[in-house]
Amino acid sequence: MNPNSEPSTFNPQPATKTSFHPADKIQDLQYFGEFGGVNPSISDSSTYTFLSAKTMFDTFEGNAEGCYLYSRHSSPMNLYLGQALAAMEGTESANVAASGMGAITPVLLQLCAAGDEIVSSRTIYGGTYAFMKNMLPKWNIKTRFVDITKLDQVAAAISPDTKVLYCETVSNPLLEVADIEALAVIAKENNIKLVVDNTFSPLSVAPAKLGADIVIHSLTKFVNGSSDTVGGVVCASQDFINDLKNVNDGASMLLGPTMDSLRAASILKNLRTLHIRMKQHSHNAMYLAQKFEADGLKVVYPGLPSHPSHELYAKMINPEYGFGGMMTIDVGSLDKANELMELMQHRNLGYLAVSLGFYKTLFSAPGSSTSSEIPLEEQKAMGLTDGLIRFSIGLDNDIERTYQMMKQCMAALNVF
Repeated sequence: MNPNSEPSTFNPQPATKTSFHPADKIQDLQYFGEFGGVNPSISDSSTYTFLSAKTMFDTFEGNAEGCYLYSRHSSPMNLYLGQALAAMEGTESANVAASGMGAITPVLLQLCAAGDEIVSSRTIYGGTYAFMKNMLPKWNIKTRFVDITKLDQVAAAISPDTKVLYCETVSNPLLEVADIEALAVIAKENNIKLVVDNTFSPLSVAPAKLGADIVIHSLTKFVNGSSDTVGGVVCASQDFINDLKNVNDGASMLLGPTMDSLRAASILKNLRTLHIRMKQHSHNAMYLAQKFEADGLKVVYPGLPSHPSHELYAKMINPEYGFGGMMTIDVGSLDKANELMELMQHRNLGYLAVSLGFYKTLFSAPGSSTSSEIPLEEQKAMGLTDGLIRFSIGLDNDIERTYQMMKQCMAALNVF
């Protein structure tokens, strides 16, 4: 952080003694490589040998601890990364996948069968929405989309056939906040599973500690942080992870969304700096959100008192990591949004690109990109406007300089 930049009202404070410390859980993990390396050795093998035929049989049955069968089932490096992510989320176990969708889709197919239903937030990642809306009906699995911030609507949508309540901690792209504790109560009252995508808020929020049964991340984003690979993870109970990996009916085993060991090693290394990066993402996003709101722009950021769920989110987060790095600004029209994004990219302020969590700021118009799978009439119903720009704020050292440069771009295009 630049000491000359104007401070924001967000001042990270150490978490209380009774709170969950996810970064400490990651820090406490210690692995030794095969030759004493400080990084665990990468097993670059697709299949593994056995000293006896009985051990192979026991491994197929899931009864041989420490033995590896086939890399689609598990591999040493994938297990190391899974252990670290389970520690981060405070769950018993975790299973990594080759993409975020490679984590989401097996979970829903593991939990639901023909005739079952899902109740989901209406504002979720476009790929997740498309899977629920367009693919799951082929298996006779129905999804009811609701405003996740209205708990009465959530409860009313649940039927005897409902098996899953699904939401994102902070929704993509409208940044609506789910009351995970309240949703967990509803889920338990109805004997259904609460599945939470926590991609936008790693370290800041620990959904499992708030009552979620299953926590999902797209590792592509903040967790990895370098926009050089895709990945996903499911964090849950040991029993559920075992079910996902079961050789006979496990969705993750049979659908094959396997992460490569080299990629798992790379993500594990980047995970170690996540706590530092999230603090800077949050600091910068808060600074810009406050500045642009004061300039009269229509800004949505959970750290602003103007956000409808600001007080709820403030109670949910670990204050050490702030309100996250995601922010939206509505500039009125798609043409204006495109002009502004192109100009900001031309002036090296970031990239006109989807995804998030990179060291540079990324910006996109969700209605025509990451949420384009959602029909236009439904976009309008949920408040997703043409002029909305989603920002993933980067790790800029001098955020005041960034603000002034962005403001110059906006002034040049009469956004103010």
